Amino acid sequence: MSDPTRIVLVGATGLIGRAVMAEAVNCPDIHLVAVARREVPLPKGARMEMLLSDTEHWPDAIAAGRPHTVIIALGTTIKAVGGDKAAFRAVDHDLVLECAAAAKAAGARQLIVVSSVGAEFAAKNFYLSVKGEVEDKLAKLHFERLDLLRPGLLRGHREGPARPAERLGMILSPLVDLLMLGKLRRYRSARDKDIARVILSLAGAKQRGRFIHHHDEFRRILHRR
Repeated sequence: MSDPTRIVLVGATGLIGRAVMAEAVNCPDIHLVAVARREVPLPKGARMEMLLSDTEHWPDAIAAGRPHTVIIALGTTIKAVGGDKAAFRAVDHDLVLECAAAAKAAGARQLIVVSSVGAEFAAKNFYLSVKGEVEDKLAKLHFERLDLLRPGLLRGHREGPARPAERLGMILSPLVDLLMLGKLRRYRSARDKDIARVILSLAGAKQRGRFIHHHDEFRRILHRR
């Protein structure tokens, strides 16, 4: 029996991070190490480790996990940081790239990053421009395999203060999704647990290269599970 794939998850306290931990319970072929600033309850039946530290020590935590694959599920919103673009970049740009560089230094062959639909450095939208800039810089780290997930609106239960507009979007998204046809299909919403399943399905994939995944690819991956 082969050894389990060692996966380090960065961003364990967020929506997708929590979903990945929950779904990993059903994956005996992986060994998950979650990295976070604060402790979160582990899912029932979890067979995983959690390393807690300030973000400045996350590179050490990533190295301690001895990863084959690193998952980065970090992100904030402009609203969450009070409109402070520098504070937004500190998380979605600086911290993501620092963790990716640490993953490369730790010997990880694969990096999986949750980005956003519409990510493009040349985008006029600041949020999407930063996401696109990060994607371009991640490619220059030359992982054997780089998987970039570009979901639309993420549906699921978030911790912390309520986001009324986002909540309304989640309620309406099943109806709005039906209107998104053709090239607009990639903007359809996605459930947190589905994205987590996609991530875990991709973890350990042998084919080399850079892969960008949108809504339809998510569905194909889930159908193969």
